Amino acid sequence: MPEMDIALKDAMQIDGALGAALVDYTSGMALGTAGGGRDFDMNVAAAGNTDVVRAKLRTIELLNLDDKIEDILITLDGQYHLIRPITGRSGAGLFLYLALAKNRANLALARRHLRVIEENLDI
Repeated sequence: MPEMDIALKDAMQIDGALGAALVDYTSGMALGTAGGGRDFDMNVAAAGNTDVVRAKLRTIELLNLDDKIEDILITLDGQYHLIRPITGRSGAGLFLYLALAKNRANLALARRHLRVIEENLDI
């Protein structure tokens, strides 16, 4: 999937990017990853964040909210983790995941850049 590879490569160009993944939240599997490393396994991060997405979707449903997730931000001491569901029909059940070094990232710009990547992604 060249589109996915381009999207992940673009995500890694965001200042402070540590790793990026395109994830299927129905299975918890990463369809593609970039970055990460020995100390940061992108496949483990993808699977773990699947639970976050599922829990939020379930909560929205239980509350009968007529709304959707724009993105989810998890703030750690040294990192930001951004989760952005794919909104296009072809991307149903998928999300982009981006881990950022907090001391090198601009959160507002990272969110904007990830939104642009998601909007242009055609799976």
